[in-house]
Amino acid sequence: MQHKAAALARKSPTMLDNLEADFPVHTPRRADAPKALEGVRVIDFTHFIAGPFATMVLADMGADVIKVETPGRGDEFRHYPPVHADLPAQGAPYLWSNRNKRSVAVNMKSPEGLAVVRDLIKTADVVMENFSTGVMERFGLDYESCRKLNPRLIYCSVSAYGREGEFADRLGFDPIAQAESGFISMNGYHDRQGVRTLSPVIDISTATMASNAILGALLARHRTNEGQSIEIALFDNAVLMTGYATMQHLFTGKVPQRHGNTSPDTCPSGVFESKDKPFYINCGNDKIFHRLMAQVLERPDLADDPVLADRNGRMARRDEIFELLNGLFAEHPWSYWQPRMRAASIPCGEVRSVGDAIRSPEARSRNLVTRVEHPEVGWMPNVALPIRYSGTPMADPLPPPSVGQHTEEVLRDTLGYSEARIAELQQAGAFSGKPAARPAAEPKAEAAV
Repeated sequence: MQHKAAALARKSPTMLDNLEADFPVHTPRRADAPKALEGVRVIDFTHFIAGPFATMVLADMGADVIKVETPGRGDEFRHYPPVHADLPAQGAPYLWSNRNKRSVAVNMKSPEGLAVVRDLIKTADVVMENFSTGVMERFGLDYESCRKLNPRLIYCSVSAYGREGEFADRLGFDPIAQAESGFISMNGYHDRQGVRTLSPVIDISTATMASNAILGALLARHRTNEGQSIEIALFDNAVLMTGYATMQHLFTGKVPQRHGNTSPDTCPSGVFESKDKPFYINCGNDKIFHRLMAQVLERPDLADDPVLADRNGRMARRDEIFELLNGLFAEHPWSYWQPRMRAASIPCGEVRSVGDAIRSPEARSRNLVTRVEHPEVGWMPNVALPIRYSGTPMADPLPPPSVGQHTEEVLRDTLGYSEARIAELQQAGAFSGKPAARPAAEPKAEAAV
């Protein structure tokens, strides 16, 4: 299979072929090491980012995550570009957030398909969904209904504004949550509109909250032997993501302003220009400022200045300090300043592009991006989670599944369905976009045509 995949990859050259030398092959985990969530089964009804990323975290920890998708098109996030020519419905964003899962394609609008889903839920430890409010209820798959099937079930629901109350019907995506939470108002420069982050930070942090909540519920179930429901709202999390600015506002009544790359709470903290490239310094306390002046810039007069020695004094003279520092830093390239600042323990780093970051010495030393074997195209890049367990290493990354790739496998091996039963379900339309045509009932004599 490996040689066949490699040959296929050579026949279908893509931009990935030029990256093979950039990233190492993934180093497998110890074969005898257990997995943190080994034996935990998650039935995953999620789509887009916040839900799938949360279940991927659980999958990386060793859970058996079964992704339930609509036959044919599957999760809409599959189609976000760029899409590999040889992997239809598996765009790069989808690949980033769905590894280590199995996919079952089931038509939940058919009675037979819905029965399959209910059987899956009976075997589950966790169910996770992020449909619009009311969808799971219409399928008869809300928490109360699922709890009757499986009393120890942990049921996690991610929504935009919560499942109850006057805003429960509203749809929401990451940029909307950024806008309405005040997050956008804090980012950018003071003389123009606030800006959203291109990275879906609200989705990612919501996913992290959801996976943490599920882990807590699993631990609680171990003590109580009872499941429970969990609710995470994108908007609630977005408000949290404005950070301590909320508490500052409550103390002062002032609305946080946009400061670009400059910190309003410390000085000097921001982007500076060396002779050849920009870099960021964060002087979070007075001692760091003193070391920067005395050891890096060799200006003990500034380090000993009674006004500049204090945080508030420096913030009052921020413009003056920034002008002075930019003038000094412009005298030498980054290669001169970086080792001096490292020796003086100054928190700093060059301003990089995404491409530069994942190829940086820091990323390489942590093996953040590796190559993993792929059965169709030879190999795929993989971006690791930042979790490092000593005793239960994260699962080796397996490529995200195609739509319905594991349907028969799950029905046969997980649910114990016979080949005949699977064939019956197939004939009934349980695994296709539309239910199969059913024989018409014998019409009664008095029925109207």
